[in-house]
Amino acid sequence: MKVLVLNSGSSSVKFKVFDGRGIPKEIAKGIVERIGLPGTTLKYSSVERRGQKLAGKPESERSSGPMPDHAAAIAEISKVLLDPEVGVIKDVSELGGVGHRVVHGGEHFSGSVPIDDSVVQKIEECARLAPLHNPPALLGIRAVAKTIPTVPQVAVFDTAFHHTIPEKAYLYAIPKEYYEQYGIRKYGFHGISHQYVAQEAARIMKQELEAMKIITCHLGNGCSITAVEGGKSVDTSMGLTPLAGVMMGTRSGDLDPYIPIFMMKQLGMTADEVEATLNKESGLEGISSYTDVRDVIDHMVEGDRDCELALDMFAYRVAGFVGSYAMVMNGADAIVFTGGIGEKDPAMRARILSSATYLGVELDYRKNARNDTFITKPKAKVKVLVIPTDEELVIARETFRIVMPNPAAGTLTSAA
Repeated sequence: MKVLVLNSGSSSVKFKVFDGRGIPKEIAKGIVERIGLPGTTLKYSSVERRGQKLAGKPESERSSGPMPDHAAAIAEISKVLLDPEVGVIKDVSELGGVGHRVVHGGEHFSGSVPIDDSVVQKIEECARLAPLHNPPALLGIRAVAKTIPTVPQVAVFDTAFHHTIPEKAYLYAIPKEYYEQYGIRKYGFHGISHQYVAQEAARIMKQELEAMKIITCHLGNGCSITAVEGGKSVDTSMGLTPLAGVMMGTRSGDLDPYIPIFMMKQLGMTADEVEATLNKESGLEGISSYTDVRDVIDHMVEGDRDCELALDMFAYRVAGFVGSYAMVMNGADAIVFTGGIGEKDPAMRARILSSATYLGVELDYRKNARNDTFITKPKAKVKVLVIPTDEELVIARETFRIVMPNPAAGTLTSAA
């Protein structure tokens, strides 16, 4: 049995195919880009052809053609996966399920669920809290229901892992009616990634996750820090939306809550303009004029003071959350870095950890430069690990777990 994992964006669909229950094995992956736009492309690679392993590196295929919507993109993905020359499945019946990454589940979902019409309705309700993320996921769900309706679907939520955060941490200090009536609270994001790397850290360290205190740092274009105690999220840096927390590629992160009011009252900006500024023109972009941390580093080396400042600000804010969560958990056994920056930027990790010696962090600079799994000295009280995240693998595991007991569960009665 195989499962298809989908991560749908507004004009793209990333996909992977996994084979086998227990420890699913990735056998194919790809992406459809520019859906509904001129020049739609599908990039695809696989490690086998219909059960036959390929020698050497995975082969890649490219195709293009008009794909006006997500249904057309899912149909094209199905076509490639079933292709007798390049596909990895012989018949749709080999697909046990389709797993979707859904960013916001609100208070409705504390775990992964089979998708039916009521689940679709609740995901729609949560779209007001994640207007940039939930609608594309719904497009993917409806496209699968239309294109391969016999295959059960599963929703895996980025917010679910953070449902264990206690009330004292997830409530904001505003009139409680705003939470009770409108659901305004901290939800947290990147939960799939934080859950995976925390579990991997315990496995690698050969310790019981339930006995550990781990601070996980997902650092990429979007960034969040999570305190994981006993295998459960007890606090996280993102909040009602993914805008909160540390500064990011284009997002401001935490700021004085009066600043948006000031921008509207004193600068005459509309709410939409403020939202666009804080989400798309702030963070590294706002300070240095560059979104990608690699560009920021390159220009810092050339003497750009603003780029140096942006990197200092970023490291300072991440370090602040690490220190805060060590206090929240009364200590830490491990700090884990993941995401594009977390996995591949030794200099940034060194900046962040430069003020963590009081915790018992002893950085091994050679290991850090090599992006080794362990980047601290053997006798360090607090271990620091670099662990590549694998959100798709988590989604595949959850999909197998849910569809195997009852493959008929969770099918949609309509394209909703």
